Amino acid sequence: MSVTEVVAERGRRLEPDERREQILSCAVRLFGRRPYAEVSTTDIANAAGVARGLINHYFGTKKGLFIEAVRVLVTIPAVAVEQLPEGDLATRVDASVTWFLDVVSRHSTSWLAAVDGGGVGRDPDVQRVLAEADEIAAESILVAVGLAGVEEHRDELRAMIRAYCGLAKATAREWLERGALDRAQVHALLATMLITLVQDVFPKAIGRLP
Repeated sequence: MSVTEVVAERGRRLEPDERREQILSCAVRLFGRRPYAEVSTTDIANAAGVARGLINHYFGTKKGLFIEAVRVLVTIPAVAVEQLPEGDLATRVDASVTWFLDVVSRHSTSWLAAVDGGGVGRDPDVQRVLAEADEIAAESILVAVGLAGVEEHRDELRAMIRAYCGLAKATAREWLERGALDRAQVHALLATMLITLVQDVFPKAIGRLP
């Protein structure tokens, strides 16, 4: 059962992990629809078909649940990288961009809310989760483009990839929120920019890479 799917069979007895994911799925959906302050634990419990006490049991507080919802929406899971196809740089970049656009379009409202901090301003705990997600994204992209084993200039590589991640978020917003670009345009921009980063920018900025 995925955290991104709302479980319909509320009356069925679920294992603890399934129940936790059900609550998290509903939280992701509700926090995407309304600002943090307007979503109560009662709302989430009712949507998940559970007692409110289970939210405290699994997540501690409403904020704890919110932070976990943000983490789920913005963090690249290891399995996404593991399942990338074998092939050349263009093939793996194309698959990576496709995965990203699939995720953000499937949960566009919730994703946009998460990257904006979900209406809680610059809460330090939320900012920490967003920063951790950027670091995971940097490592994931290094793997995707075949540079996982490069140690020299790694800090600079990660910095430039984090900058690319900022571009990816801004470009996705132009598509999902403003409607200024369509999916094909976003895909072309992000795929071309990542290939250019690896083939042209990295060598010029820090020297030849393996």
